[in-house]
Amino acid sequence: MISHPQRSPNNHKLRVLGVDPAVAGAIGYGVVQIEGSLATCMRFGALKLPRQLTFAFRLREIHCLIAGLVEQFHPDAVAVESVFTSLNMGTALKLAEMRGVVLLAAAQAQIPAHSYSPREIKASVAGFGAASKQQIQQMVRSLLNLDVIPEPADASDALAVALCHAHLSRARERLAPAAHSSVSPRSPRPSYSVRAVVRH
Repeated sequence: MISHPQRSPNNHKLRVLGVDPAVAGAIGYGVVQIEGSLATCMRFGALKLPRQLTFAFRLREIHCLIAGLVEQFHPDAVAVESVFTSLNMGTALKLAEMRGVVLLAAAQAQIPAHSYSPREIKASVAGFGAASKQQIQQMVRSLLNLDVIPEPADASDALAVALCHAHLSRARERLAPAAHSSVSPRSPRPSYSVRAVVRH
């Protein structure tokens, strides 16, 4: 089992591996590092496998890809796009299996994994949930200060997934002190039990 030490929150760095799984096309990936207000692209690309390969072999290759990126870049988190609800059952099941090997690679390295819907990703990166692929590519290029638009689109989508997690993670960090200070230390404990529901 691969285990990497967690970075100290004092250095204000956050490194995220974003993954955009696809059944028919390429599997996009992108590594983004956030330090203060600066977002840096460390690596992006797409894995395109021959159609004649068995699905089991494709799953193995995807797992090897993600495990290798995790080993090389030691991300603080892995972010992956969730399954489209509008997909047909067969495609949705295959996509879920692909996501499964991504999540497995993260779990084996003891790295937290998070899922985001396409609308969440588009809203976080472009400002609205119905943004086109071209708009997402332009925003990714701008946010990461890249000279050219990242290609292929699968890689750009993966970078958008990573940026989405980074933005939401930093927003939660900023809100946490305010939420903590709003609760008086002398407030009585509630008489009912509270169960936190964490959405990944």
